Amino acid sequence: MSAAPKPQQPPGSGVEAELAIADADSKWLGAHYDPVANIYTFTSCIALADLNADGEYKMVVADLGSGNYDMKIKVFKGTTQIMENVILDLPTGVCAFHMDQTLPLVPAIAAASGPYVYVYKNLRPYFKFTLPPLEVNSVEQDLWNQAREEKIDVGVLREMLSSLRTEDSTERLTIRSLKFLNLDESELETYAQQHKHSPLKRQTVITCMTSMKKYSADDTAISCILVGTENKDVFIMDPEAFTILTRSSLPSVPVFLTANGLYDVEYRLIIACRNGKIYTMKRGTQTPKQIIELSSQAVGMERVGKNIMVGCMDQTLICYTSKGKRLWCVSLPASILTMELMDHKQKGFKGVFVALANCEVHLYKEKYLVNILKTEDVVTALKFGSFGREDGALIMTTKGGGLIIKLLRRTATFEEKDLAPGPPAAQNTKLNLPKKTKLFVDQTVRERESATVMHRMFQRDLYKLRLNVAKAYLKALEGSMTPITSNPSEPLKFSAHVQGIGPTYKLTVKLQNTSTTAPSLDLRITFRFDDAIYNIDTKLIHVPILIPSLEYIFDTLVHCLSDKGIADNISVLVYHPGSSAPLITGVINMPVSEGVSLG
Repeated sequence: MSAAPKPQQPPGSGVEAELAIADADSKWLGAHYDPVANIYTFTSCIALADLNADGEYKMVVADLGSGNYDMKIKVFKGTTQIMENVILDLPTGVCAFHMDQTLPLVPAIAAASGPYVYVYKNLRPYFKFTLPPLEVNSVEQDLWNQAREEKIDVGVLREMLSSLRTEDSTERLTIRSLKFLNLDESELETYAQQHKHSPLKRQTVITCMTSMKKYSADDTAISCILVGTENKDVFIMDPEAFTILTRSSLPSVPVFLTANGLYDVEYRLIIACRNGKIYTMKRGTQTPKQIIELSSQAVGMERVGKNIMVGCMDQTLICYTSKGKRLWCVSLPASILTMELMDHKQKGFKGVFVALANCEVHLYKEKYLVNILKTEDVVTALKFGSFGREDGALIMTTKGGGLIIKLLRRTATFEEKDLAPGPPAAQNTKLNLPKKTKLFVDQTVRERESATVMHRMFQRDLYKLRLNVAKAYLKALEGSMTPITSNPSEPLKFSAHVQGIGPTYKLTVKLQNTSTTAPSLDLRITFRFDDAIYNIDTKLIHVPILIPSLEYIFDTLVHCLSDKGIADNISVLVYHPGSSAPLITGVINMPVSEGVSLG
């Protein structure tokens, strides 16, 4: 036994009253919540407009229905549906625009669905614009002609169309051929007999839509309609004659489209495409310019002032300048589902709503998280603007078809303070740099006037430095003063250090053969020193063999003979008997003998 439908409750009673009490301490008032409103839509398919020019804004929703049927355009006055109109294909966008200046200034509604743009005025269908058809593949056309003349049967037709779809990936088949390829064997003959006598057409579909003022920035000025298509095109349509003013081609399919400026004066389009790149186009240019390459696919894009905020599939919210320079990036706790611009002109506040998969809606002002809204279900569509007589209304639809309406309190303020944990806001505050002093200005003038002379002096000093370094390096090579030998036939690594405080020291020498295969044979270690100051027990050390990669340690005792508290250098030489130059040389700076100085 089915339950009787619940009578609609006015805002402020029942569930709405509970939400209002729960949000009493927040910045939002829960005006309406209907979990079974049966509205399935996206952010691009919701618009708020004063359809009767009476100051009361209505909500226009393009409902997706079940995805295969029951797609409708619905208009709500408050929470009551006052109009619906069936459409034949899935909607991809809805926008309100003024198409003329006839009084009263009533806006029209444009709804994109398939290859059509349906225009409604005064809540009635007004015009249907069809995108220009695409050129049909000549081979596909010839195959259907042969099928009409019964030169080939449906089996050959299906095989040839399947082969054509596989070979030619740049040019897509028509809808008729694609449906034909998806049919069962028993349905092919009936389908072919039904459609083979009608002309073959290939049409694209609309992927995104927005509006742009034509010659004035007033709220009631005439606007142009912009649509992006699956065929990688962007069309700008005249709102009065419904003709195409501009057609531009893109490297990929557009998915998000924003416009800024006036069509007759100067404008800029920001287009996010399916290839993970963002392009910009200006008036008078037909070729788009790539400014941003994202690390993952874009989920939403909004233009805030001169900056572009992009939500990506890798749970990041990134801000770029209009020239593509990355300003900041914020990691989010869940996946982004949709985004919406919050432009509250009365408060002078601009921010971006971000709906997440964890049943939260975050509000960001620049990179600061200033507000969090928790919902009962995952939010799939957002729209902020005037609704009814209220200026700040947030409309949300959920995954389960619910409708949530929240009103911004007139006393609400958003502090530029991040609610998320992290570094303090003072870290991002610019330093108060002192003003330029007269000394700094004089120095700048002197450098500007004497730039040539200063550059020459710098070059001269640089050349002298390079010469001194080269001389020192040559002296080190000639005297074998480096810790590693420069002779490739005897690759040795050498180090020496002194232990003790005097007057007797322990001198340790470490030798290593850095070769991988050949051992070093018959080496000698000797010392060069002042015999009036030092005496060494073992003045000559015989090294019969050095196995590769093994480190050998040799030590001897050094006695300080002087009692005057002086120190000198001791040179350690490694050589082959009969050789005129050592293989490697090390110089040890001996410390002052503590025992002698104390004595």
